[in-house]
Amino acid sequence: MIDTERRSRATEAFFGRRKGKALRGQQAERLEALLPRYLVDLSAPAPRPLNELFPVPTERLRLEIGFGGGEHLIHRALEYPATGFIGVEPFVNSMQKLLARVDETGARNIRVYNDDATQLLDWLPDACLDQIDLLYPDPWPKKKHWKRRFVSQVNLDRFHRVLKPDALFCFASDIDTYVNWTLQHCHAHGSFEWMAENAADWLTPYEGWPSTRYEAKARREGRSSAYLTFKRI
Repeated sequence: MIDTERRSRATEAFFGRRKGKALRGQQAERLEALLPRYLVDLSAPAPRPLNELFPVPTERLRLEIGFGGGEHLIHRALEYPATGFIGVEPFVNSMQKLLARVDETGARNIRVYNDDATQLLDWLPDACLDQIDLLYPDPWPKKKHWKRRFVSQVNLDRFHRVLKPDALFCFASDIDTYVNWTLQHCHAHGSFEWMAENAADWLTPYEGWPSTRYEAKARREGRSSAYLTFKRI
């Protein structure tokens, strides 16, 4: 059974670390120089069309929430240069790592946000995104902390508002309880259709999937991953 979400995440404290090992001098300087160049400014209205966030023409827009080490985000941005990517990650060390790669590769189709993803979701215009990726989010494995999981009815409402009709919500995790939680919440919401037709559809990584450190850790510890794809209806 799905617990009722009593509060939206926008009114809750941010759950999770913002800083890990202190950045070295050069890393800190690079982050300070690069972040303003790529940061989405929520103090200004969202541009319409949202594609104007990017200095290059874009045909599609994708949002990745919690990009971790940034392996997937930079891989997809280089793979699809005509797609604009917005990555959200409050963890300073991860943001520094991604922006260093963006600077090295010259990718111009990436923008970032370094705070709670719900703030960005509430800022975005209606029906502006072609895809949302939530990949290996914090599972909050203790049942008393399940209410902190990002997949919730209120956040699915947010997803539904900003996704275009027939756009995709992609979720990957190696934690069985979170996979089941997400399936149950999307089914209960009623506006997301699970696209799987057989077991291979959710056990097989997404096309062009780059292995990430989270996935590698799961395999080392003997856990398999699930890759769920939902269509916004």
